[in-house]
Amino acid sequence: MNTKNLVLMALLVSVGAALYVMIPGFNGGMKPDFMLTMMFIGILLFPQSKNVFLLAVTTGVISGLFSTFPGGFFPNIIDKFVTAFVFFAAVLVLKKFLVKLPAAVALSAMGTMLSGAVFLSAAIFIIGVEIPFGPLFMTVVLPAALMNAIAFAFIYPIIITLVKRSKFETAVTQSA
Repeated sequence: MNTKNLVLMALLVSVGAALYVMIPGFNGGMKPDFMLTMMFIGILLFPQSKNVFLLAVTTGVISGLFSTFPGGFFPNIIDKFVTAFVFFAAVLVLKKFLVKLPAAVALSAMGTMLSGAVFLSAAIFIIGVEIPFGPLFMTVVLPAALMNAIAFAFIYPIIITLVKRSKFETAVTQSA
């Protein structure tokens, strides 16, 4: 692995962690997961399975450690791992379309919805959360997907501009 790429991935995860900690929780402690936004950007920049694995594990553990959801550590790890590889598969399939920002934003929103669904399913199965899936999905996951899509729409172009100006070798700089 390229050390510069590892540093950039670490920066993305750390910025995601800072945003994750700063955003207040709502509806029983659940909150939008901006670590997902940064993980998605990392996958778009470095679409290789070893990088996706690294991003999934670090994002899952860190978001699990900072989770305000009761018993949210293991569901966070499970959800980030599943979401990262499904998102990675979608990136590989939709590579030509993801050059356009609206397509990348839409994929980010869908990835957030998938993440929320996997997280809630894992929480219900592992912890035995007594709140039904549907209301949690509607009141927490859908607003989080909207917020993550908006954040992605602002953050991704900034990161792309910075990466193009630097000497990082990413999927974006290789396609330009």
